[in-house]
Amino acid sequence: MGSIVLDRAKARGRLVVGVRQDQPGLGILVSGTDRYEGFDIEMARVLATRLGFDPNGIEFKAVPAPDRETAIANGEIDYYIGTYSITRQREEKVGFGGPYLVTGQGVMVRADESTITGMNASLSGHRVCSATGSSPLLKVQREFPQAAAVGLDSYARCVDALLAGQVDAVTTDQVILQGYAARDSAHLKIVGAPVTVEKYGIGVDKNDQALRGAINATLRDLAVDGTWKSLYAKSLQAPGAPTPEAPSPEGDDQSGAPYPTGPTGPPDPRTVPSRT
Repeated sequence: MGSIVLDRAKARGRLVVGVRQDQPGLGILVSGTDRYEGFDIEMARVLATRLGFDPNGIEFKAVPAPDRETAIANGEIDYYIGTYSITRQREEKVGFGGPYLVTGQGVMVRADESTITGMNASLSGHRVCSATGSSPLLKVQREFPQAAAVGLDSYARCVDALLAGQVDAVTTDQVILQGYAARDSAHLKIVGAPVTVEKYGIGVDKNDQALRGAINATLRDLAVDGTWKSLYAKSLQAPGAPTPEAPSPEGDDQSGAPYPTGPTGPPDPRTVPSRT
């Protein structure tokens, strides 16, 4: 059986892809233009090509995080790609292709910072910023009570506060921090290794197993032929850092089988509330 979503897109004459517009290196709307760039954007273009669409004819639609499930379910977008963590709660509403990128919670500081070494006790006595109500902020409050947790309404505002000296560190998914650090490497750096596991998926209609299968098959091809590594190196790789291996999509390409856990798969991170 074919994909209802892809058939709809072909009738329309273009794909409509939901994205982020505020994350350097991943998905960002270039200031003063209508052009998007970043790893997620390039991934969307490659997926479009492999699915039989013109990559230059994609309609990118910025969708706020709280509206992603609704936009997918209502057919406002054909799929969503934008730091969208796979969680059990979300799988009750949407399907996921992937993961296409794996990351974890990290810490970014000013380039001249020497006392903070990562997501550890070195945060004590320092002001640590993350998005208000987010899992990273709650983790700081719960595990490092000697640090001063500062909540702001976006990661971009946290980064501005860090550069202004109003906070001492910013914490969220490390791949998001990489984008900010790469954009201003003279003033920002990442310290320590990620301390959690976040698996980013491509959000699709829950009932369109054919689309999920096509996306997973394509992601496997991109890992084998080197395209995934090329996209990562172009948008996310820090100078001198090794290129990671592409993650393997989980679930059968054709059946849309659920995310494997327990003795036949990795520990299930989906039960942990996600901030992305």
